[in-house]
Amino acid sequence: MYIHHPEKRAVEGPHRRLNTVSMLIAFSVVVGLAYGRSDEGFLFKTFLDRFPADQQREAMMIWESLETGQHDPASLFTGGIGTEPISDDSLIASLRIRHLDSVMSDLMKARSALAEGMEQWRNASIQASKWDRFSLALEDRPDLGIMYLKSLVMARRSRARLKEAEKRIVDLQNQVEAIRVGASLDHVSLHFTTQDWIVIVVYLIFTTILGGVLAGKQASIKDFFLGGRKLAWPAVCGSIMATELSAATFLIAPAIVFSKGGDMTYIQLALGTIIARFIIGYFFVPAYYKREIYSPYDYMGNELGPRVKKITSILFMIGGVLAQGARVYIAAKALQVITGTNITTSVIIIGIVSIAWTIMGGITTVIWTDAIQFVLFSLGAVAALIYIGTSVDGGLLTVIKEGVAAGKLNFINLNFNTKEAYTLWCGLFASGFLTLGSHGTDQLMAQRMFTCKTQQDARKAITWSSVVILMTLVLLFVGAGVFIYYKYLPLGRPEQVIVDNDSMKVFAIYIVKVMPPMLSGLLMAAIFATAISTLDSILAALSQSTISILYKPYIRSEGSDAHYVRASRIIVLIWGIVLTAFAISCHYIAQRFADLIQFALAMAAYTYGALLGTFLLAFLRTKRDDMGLMWGVPLSILLVFALNWHQPIAQILLVIGCFITFVTAFHKLRTWPGKVAVIGAATGFVLLVGLAIVGVTPDGKVIHLTLAWPWHYPLGTAMTFFIGYLVGNRREQPELLQTPMTTQRGKRM
Repeated sequence: MYIHHPEKRAVEGPHRRLNTVSMLIAFSVVVGLAYGRSDEGFLFKTFLDRFPADQQREAMMIWESLETGQHDPASLFTGGIGTEPISDDSLIASLRIRHLDSVMSDLMKARSALAEGMEQWRNASIQASKWDRFSLALEDRPDLGIMYLKSLVMARRSRARLKEAEKRIVDLQNQVEAIRVGASLDHVSLHFTTQDWIVIVVYLIFTTILGGVLAGKQASIKDFFLGGRKLAWPAVCGSIMATELSAATFLIAPAIVFSKGGDMTYIQLALGTIIARFIIGYFFVPAYYKREIYSPYDYMGNELGPRVKKITSILFMIGGVLAQGARVYIAAKALQVITGTNITTSVIIIGIVSIAWTIMGGITTVIWTDAIQFVLFSLGAVAALIYIGTSVDGGLLTVIKEGVAAGKLNFINLNFNTKEAYTLWCGLFASGFLTLGSHGTDQLMAQRMFTCKTQQDARKAITWSSVVILMTLVLLFVGAGVFIYYKYLPLGRPEQVIVDNDSMKVFAIYIVKVMPPMLSGLLMAAIFATAISTLDSILAALSQSTISILYKPYIRSEGSDAHYVRASRIIVLIWGIVLTAFAISCHYIAQRFADLIQFALAMAAYTYGALLGTFLLAFLRTKRDDMGLMWGVPLSILLVFALNWHQPIAQILLVIGCFITFVTAFHKLRTWPGKVAVIGAATGFVLLVGLAIVGVTPDGKVIHLTLAWPWHYPLGTAMTFFIGYLVGNRREQPELLQTPMTTQRGKRM
C-alpha cells in the first residue's frame, strides 16, 4: 500500500530545560548512598549480639542453612534497565534538538541512579525473604522464644526497607521516563511551523475581538449571566455542543480506537444521551421557564426550601471543579505536543485566555465564542478525516475495509459485564442519567438554556445539540484512519516513546507530524478552542452561583447592577485560579482510571447523582421537604467514593463518613425510628459496597466490588431520591416556597 508522507519544514521551537530533573536525580543518588550505608544496622551478627552464646550458635546454623534465592528486580518493575522497546541509544540517535548533550547527561545520571536502586532493592529483597524464613524456622523452637519475637520485629523492618526500595525504583523510573518523553516532545514540537503558530494567534485575536463585539455592554447582572435572555438558539446550541465535546472527546475519541484492542463501542453511550436531551427539552425546560430564574438551583430551592438552593449550588461548585478541571488537564496534555512545555505551563496558558474571555463579556461572550469554536473544530475534524483519505492509497474505502478487518469499526458490545463502560446496556440505561445530570441540572449547561428568548428556543437548543454525536462518530472514525496510517508508516522513535507513555497524544502527533502546515495549525487551534470552551463556560457558571448563594446573602445584599457585575468579574478571576490549580494536580488522580475520558466523566459522578436526585424530588411533586436530603446527598457522594477507592486510607475515610452520617441521623431523628432505620440501612449498604471483598487474584491481592463509571450516575441518583423521599417530611404546598429573587407571582423583587 502506498502512503503519502509529506515532509514538513522543521523550525526552531521551544526547548525544555532539564535542571529540575537533574536536581532530582542528584538528590536520589545522595539518598541512595545514605540508604546503602544504613544496611549495617540490619546485619545478622548485630542482631545476635544481644543473646547468649549457645543461642547465637543455634541461630547461626539456622541462618546459614537458609538459601539466598534469586531476586531479579527487572521482572517486577516496568521500565527497568534495558526493558523499553526503544533503547536510549536509538532514541538519542533520532532526536533533533539543541540541548541533546544535556539530555544525554541527565539520562546517564538517571540510569546510574536506577541501577544502584535496583541493586539496593535486590539486597533488601534477599534480606526480607531471609528474615521471614528465619522467623518461621524459630516458630517451633520454644528454647529460642525471645529470639523468635525479636526476629519478627526484624522481619517487619526488613519488609519496610523493601517497600522503601520499591518506591525509590518507581520514582527513579519516572525520572527516566520524564527525560525520555520530555526530549521526544521537544523533538516533535519542532515540526509545528511558524505558519501554524500564526493560525493559532490569528484565531485567538479574531475570536477575542468578535466575542467582545457580540457581547456588547454588560450593564446589569441579567446581561452578564443571562445575556439579557435574547440570544439566538442556534448560538446557544453551538455553545452546548462545544462545551460537551471538549478536548476530552476531541483527543481521546481517536485514541480509544487507535489503542490496542480499541474500537468504536464508545458511541453506544450516545443512545441514552439523545433520549435524555428530549426529556430535558420537553419536561425540564418548561419547569425552568415558569419564573425568571438564573439556575436549576433556584428552581429546586423554590420547590423544596431555601436550604436546597445552597446545597445544590455547592454540589455544582464541587462537581464543576472536578469535572472541568479534568478536561482542562486533558487539553493541556495535547498542547505539550506543539509547545514542548510541561503540563503546568500549558494549563496556565489555557487558564489566562479563558479568564480574560469570561471577564470581558460574561455569558454572552462565552456562548458566541463557544459557537465559533464548535464551527472551528467541526471543520477541523472533517478536514482530518478528508486528509486521512488522501494519505492512504484507496482513500476512506481502504480505511473502512482494513478497519473492519482489524476490529476497529465494531460499535456494538452486548456484554453484560458491569465493569465495562462501553456496552449497549450502559448506553441505554446508564448514560442517560449522566446527560440528565449534566445538561438538565448542572449550571454549566443549563445556564445556556436560560439565555434563550423563549422556552421553545431553549427546547430547540438542547434537542438539536444531539448533532454533537455525529462529530463524536467522525472523531472515532478518524482514530481508525490514524491506526491504518501508522500501520503502514510506523511512528518514529520519539513519537513512539510519547505514545507508549500516553496514547492520548497520538492524534495530536499525527496533526503535527503528518498534516501540512496551516492545516495542522487549524487543528491545534481547534484543540485550543475546546480547552478554552471548557474553562470559560464553567467560570461563568461558578461566578453566577457564587454571587447567588454567597456574595448577595452574606457580603452585600443591596448593591447596584454595576457593582454586582464588577464583583462577578473578580469572582471569575478567583475561580479561574482555583480551577487552574486543580487541573495541574489532576496528573496524580488520573492514574486511577483506564483512560482519560473515563477520568473526566467519572469526576462528575460524585455530584451529578445528588443533583439529579434532588431535582427529581422537586420536579415529580413528591410533596417532600428538604430534610431527607441532609442525608441523601452525602450518602450519594459516599456511595460513588466507595465504588472508586479501596485503599486502606480511603476505606478508613469511608467508615468515618458513614459513622458521622448515621450518628447525625440518630441524633436529629431519634423520635422517628423508621427514618433512622432507613438511613441506617443505606449507610450499611454504602459500607458493604466499599469494604466487601468479592475475590482474590492469583498473586494474593483482594478484589473489591467495582462498577463501570456510567452506573455510578443512576446509583447516586437513586440514593439521593429515595432517602430524600423516605426521610423527608410531607409538604402540602411546596410551590409556595420562593427564593429571594422572586415573589409568588414570579416577578423580581
